Amino acid sequence: MIRVSIVYLLIAIFAMNGMSQSSFISNQLNYPRVANAFKEKEDSLKVQLSQKGINWPVKQLYIRSFKYDSQLEVWARNSNKDPFTLFKTYKVCALSGALGPKRFEGDYQVPEGFYFINAFNPNSSYHLSLGINYPNASDKIRSNGTHPGGDIFIHGTCTTVGCIPLQNQQIEELYILSAYAYNGGQQFIPVHIFPINFNNPKSLTVLLKAVKDDDRYKVFADQLKSVFDFFESTKKIPLIGVNKKGDYEMLSSAIQ
Repeated sequence: MIRVSIVYLLIAIFAMNGMSQSSFISNQLNYPRVANAFKEKEDSLKVQLSQKGINWPVKQLYIRSFKYDSQLEVWARNSNKDPFTLFKTYKVCALSGALGPKRFEGDYQVPEGFYFINAFNPNSSYHLSLGINYPNASDKIRSNGTHPGGDIFIHGTCTTVGCIPLQNQQIEELYILSAYAYNGGQQFIPVHIFPINFNNPKSLTVLLKAVKDDDRYKVFADQLKSVFDFFESTKKIPLIGVNKKGDYEMLSSAIQ
């Protein structure tokens, strides 16, 4: 049995946020960029989701990104009982840093690990942006305790110093989907950031070179791969814990 001394819920917890069903969306529509995005893209998203068998408005999202492959995948499902279905894959249009987790402020690294969306910024300097909760419980243990860095976003404008940038048209779609999922009760939309797509042989070769002389990174990458493999086989997200050393530990008996 896995013993997890610090359990950090790094999956979507499907609970209502205390607001009415429409209040979050209504508030977001007060912002011109968001209102314009909804006007231009909502009808198209409804049709595209329907073609994938996903009901509107979308209820549950899962986002995963692959650094080396410069990809961001958007998965969706109708309920906890369903497996996730891949909805879209976006190209991450800029990248800073290298393979490996973010460990201190100013290292220009994109984090690697298991996160969730913790902020919606309709007035972002980068068009629209979705914040992720770096540093998480693992990062707080394993990163620079005084200056771990922060302010990591998925955003538009296609420029970055450690975030995940998309084209503006794409962040608008993702922002709408995330807003509806949040509005429907998914308070913690999971965002998993992997060094590579482990199904890509070329990318795997690059990662193997990166971990060859770095045992600590190899252990860390293996922890990430175990979650990747679990999702690939089940299309569901395992419960993930963090132990006293900051290691991720997958609790496969609890699945969402």
